[in-house]
Order: sequence, then structure tokens, then C-alpha cells
Amino acid sequence: MDIHPSAEFSLTARFDRTFPIGVHVGEESYVAFEACILTHDRTRGAYLHTRIEPHCFVGARSMILPGVRIGRGSIVAAGAIVTKDVPEYCIVAGNPAQIIRQGIASGPYGRLDSADELETTLAAAGLT
Repeated sequence: MDIHPSAEFSLTARFDRTFPIGVHVGEESYVAFEACILTHDRTRGAYLHTRIEPHCFVGARSMILPGVRIGRGSIVAAGAIVTKDVPEYCIVAGNPAQIIRQGIASGPYGRLDSADELETTLAAAGLT
């Protein structure tokens, strides 16, 4: 597997071990609990490279199908089933995953640039 040393993932994240050289996770990306990154499809006889580019977030219990590329700075919502490539700086959700927002501003680990401001606002209101 090609997992950048700065990438992080939950211990319950699942990386396809049938074709492990097909797993690619870029720098400062995060794969959440029970997310599944697939690289093979036995029914089609497909063994493909699946790529998560730098600064991405892959949500809990989502599934990335073989051969899919998650573009730099993109976010995959929890439970999404990603069947096609995701462009850079997008948020995708659903089954099959659809783009719900484009041109997002995100940084390391797919954290939205506006997250610090929201966190500060919630803390000031005593909601965290």
C-alpha cells in the first residue's frame, strides 16, 4: 500500500488487501472509522488503483469503489458510496455519491477553512 506517512486513519478503516498495491492515500488525508477503500472487483476481474489525493477527508462508513480518484482537498460524506472520480475541492454525499458543493476551501485532513471560526463561535456561546 502507498499510504503517505502524514496520512491518518481510524483503526477500523478498511483497505483492500486483495490488491494492496492499488491503495494510494496522499499526505495529510484522513480516512474515518469503517470507511472502505476497494481496489478490486472480482465479478468484473478488475484490479485497479484507487487514489485519495492530499488533504482529503473520507467519512465514516463510506465506500470508495475500485479505480476511483478522490481529488485534492475533497470531502466524502459519511455513508457515501463513491462510484466515480471526485474533482478537486468538492464535497460528495449519497448513494451513488453526488457533488453537493464545489470550490470549497479546505486544508490538511480535509478540514474546511471556516471550521476554526465556527468552532470559536460555538465555544463562545457555550455550545461545545
